[in-house]
Amino acid sequence: MQLEDYTKFKLKRKEELDAVLADKDDLFVIACNKCFKELDSFDEPECGLFEEIAKEQGKNIVGSAKIDFLCNEPLTSKSFQEILPKEAKNVFIISCGLGIQTIAGLAEIPVYAASDTIAVDGYHGMALTDTLCEACGQCYLNMTGGICPVVDCSKGLLNGQCGGAKNGKCEVNKEMDCGWELIYKRLEKQGRLQELLNKPVELRDYSKVNRKFISEYVDSVREKRYEGYYGGIHPTEFKELSEHISLVPFPDPINVVIPMSQHAGAPAEPIVEVGQTVKMGQKIADAKGVVSSAIHASVSGTVVAIEPRRHPVSGMDSLAIVIQSDGKNTLDESVKPAGKLENLTPDEIIEIVREKGIVGMGGAGFPTAVKLKAPKPIELVMLNGCECEPILTADHRVLLEFADEVIYGLKAMMKASGAPKGVIAIEDNKQDAVELLQAKTADIENIEIVVAKTKYPQGAEKMLIKRVMGKQVPSGGLPMDVGAIVSNVSTAKAISDAIQTGMPLIERVVTVSGNRMNKPGNYLVKVGTSVKDIVNHCGDVIGDDVTIKIGGPMMGFKQENLNVPMLKCSNGIIAVETTVKEAVECIKCGRCADVCPMELRPLYFTKYALTEDWEGMKTQNAMDCIECGCCEYICSSKIPIVERIKIGKTAIREGK
Repeated sequence: MQLEDYTKFKLKRKEELDAVLADKDDLFVIACNKCFKELDSFDEPECGLFEEIAKEQGKNIVGSAKIDFLCNEPLTSKSFQEILPKEAKNVFIISCGLGIQTIAGLAEIPVYAASDTIAVDGYHGMALTDTLCEACGQCYLNMTGGICPVVDCSKGLLNGQCGGAKNGKCEVNKEMDCGWELIYKRLEKQGRLQELLNKPVELRDYSKVNRKFISEYVDSVREKRYEGYYGGIHPTEFKELSEHISLVPFPDPINVVIPMSQHAGAPAEPIVEVGQTVKMGQKIADAKGVVSSAIHASVSGTVVAIEPRRHPVSGMDSLAIVIQSDGKNTLDESVKPAGKLENLTPDEIIEIVREKGIVGMGGAGFPTAVKLKAPKPIELVMLNGCECEPILTADHRVLLEFADEVIYGLKAMMKASGAPKGVIAIEDNKQDAVELLQAKTADIENIEIVVAKTKYPQGAEKMLIKRVMGKQVPSGGLPMDVGAIVSNVSTAKAISDAIQTGMPLIERVVTVSGNRMNKPGNYLVKVGTSVKDIVNHCGDVIGDDVTIKIGGPMMGFKQENLNVPMLKCSNGIIAVETTVKEAVECIKCGRCADVCPMELRPLYFTKYALTEDWEGMKTQNAMDCIECGCCEYICSSKIPIVERIKIGKTAIREGK
């Protein structure tokens, strides 16, 4: 594919730059890396040419920098504060008007436009910013302090204030600040007011592009853009397929295959032998190490094999215990209530959670006892009931049908961790669950129900912390670093079961759905149940061209072979139409950076993965990626970004 460089700006004429540079020195130059262009590393000719012009006048350039998508204010503001030298007295920007306006809004020192915007598509401003640029081709920003008189003045005046403003608002648009009053205040603050007043009145032939439709569109899209957290997407949910279907127990399996690795950390170690009879709830494998988890029999019967079986997440063979059910579900003697919560100490609660094999049930499978034994003070335990993945409705049903158990589990976690407050976060597309939980917690002072706007990946723990606490988990850090513990609502329900009945984590709620699943539903499924048996029970799939995943469509694991077991952290089985993507070269459109909730630049991960530049990937903070798939979902070039990120993260962990 031949790609034309969609620059959208060009350097101003030398004569014009000479005039602007005449009385200025100690320059810091910022160039935008441009969007909609081939992803390459060579120096843009404009940068070198501007520096030559400045040096010809004997100007001191104290530094220069290139920033991707300069108009992306949240990302640019971080970079700008880090790179601006203290000795800089003037900033010159080589970008389209969007980038110039963005830096002008961030800088305390004068900012000047070294370039003019080119009208490629008749208008400009629908990129990564709510600032507009009409691509008029004669940029006034270097004489107006970086505030555009064309778009920030509702009359588009170029020759100063008209006198038609009252209390700072324009007479034409009373919702809009007077652009020229803003210009006056900024130049006055920078000590540049006389500079503007000395300018002669200029006239030019300018046909104003009608941007009413564009403005309305941009406003509607960006109204909720940064609510809660940066980035994110709004995929079609398809939750209506199963959200109304009540939970039913899935028929007991004849055999269960229970992997020793269904949690983060070291695999568990079997403590039973082939031929041994086991009871439901009996521990069959011990945690091996601090970050590990015990595993229990989900049925009563006989151990018929301890051997490698295909793992649904890794796709590789992994050690598993195979139990042939006797159909009796005889309970082990260890399955008994632990007593009243108020009588249990924090350490006793943590030991129950550890002994009963409870792990995070939202997908990650991190051992919950390790979270609760945090080495730092915890101020908040947050339960994630957002279930932001499309199609899945398991957590929604848990909230509706096990609300009391969820609240009990939250109280237990708060007591175990010493947290004074608890929160249950639920997206606003589950209004029935919101109302039910609000009613049940109305008299509990230290538990709050937080209603979050529906947006993917709202349920990611770092996003929830930012949304609820207003805090950001540091790069490479954990929720406990900001005083938080985040767990899935199903995990809280499992803790309730462990304390109130003594039942370890041997079953979970699973959504079976998707537009290619014959009979969607929500089931209580025993750990180790075959995916193939579940799909068959639901009437199999519709059609031939079908993709089956364990988990949701965004972060789920594609299954080529359905003879794999359900795990503690398997929250769904979905059947969807297979989509065929043919990747082409990155066009540097910036959409991946625009939606990345971790505020990363995924386009570089794809570039560095292809060249095996693992150091470059590490420098771009690849390890902070949560693999949510927003970048891949929005990618114009259909690049398998997440796959390349996973390869890079593995290489970084291995020290390559």
